[in-house]
Amino acid sequence: MDLVASVLVGLVAAFHVYALVLEMFLWQKAPGRRLSGMDAELAAATAPLAANQGLYNGFLAAGLVWGLVADDPMGFRVRVFFLVCVVVAGVFGGVTANRRILGVQALPGALALIAVAVAG
Repeated sequence: MDLVASVLVGLVAAFHVYALVLEMFLWQKAPGRRLSGMDAELAAATAPLAANQGLYNGFLAAGLVWGLVADDPMGFRVRVFFLVCVVVAGVFGGVTANRRILGVQALPGALALIAVAVAG
């Protein structure tokens, strides 16, 4: 596996771990409220939804790490599958929730996917 592709996949996985922590554990604290722009009351009301979303981010991170450590050809297939999931989720989030998601999730996922495909 190409080093650039591995680094990009690792960075995408790290972002999703960060999102898991932010959404599951810090949503009602200052970092989560700064990111969401919510006041304490709305953050408390949406905390279960954010925690659910954080769990899904954790699954994406776990899949990407699995793809990094698994031997090819399975590792390649797992990386591609989870990167496609990241890109689809990023595009959907960018269209339905906040356009910033296109830049922080979909674009890095797409770049990692291209790098994996080229290295593949």
